[in-house]
Amino acid sequence: QVLLVESGGGLVQPGGSLRLSCVVSGSIFSIYNMNWYRQAPGKQREWVARIPKNGNTAYADSVKGRFTISRDNAKNTVYLQMNSLKPEDTAVYYCNKDPGTFPWGQGTQVTVSS
Repeated sequence: QVLLVESGGGLVQPGGSLRLSCVVSGSIFSIYNMNWYRQAPGKQREWVARIPKNGNTAYADSVKGRFTISRDNAKNTVYLQMNSLKPEDTAVYYCNKDPGTFPWGQGTQVTVSS
């Protein structure tokens, strides 16, 4: 059974930084394209960033230049470095693969507020 465990969220002031982690267990991590998504209160889940098994990363326009996605296949982990955080980045953040999805993890809450 595949399990996704996201961590690293918290409360941060505008302009601050956080690094999220997502550990994937129960599957061969290196063969998957991985993504970060987020869901703000009352909104649909939205795609944030993608890192393929090989090739170039991609970002939503709203986070381009501020967020960086990376992966460590030896640790079965995908990361999201978030800099210059804004209140509108407040959401629960999730990771998952494409194409298709694993069962979703619990996510990690990011709150950007002064």
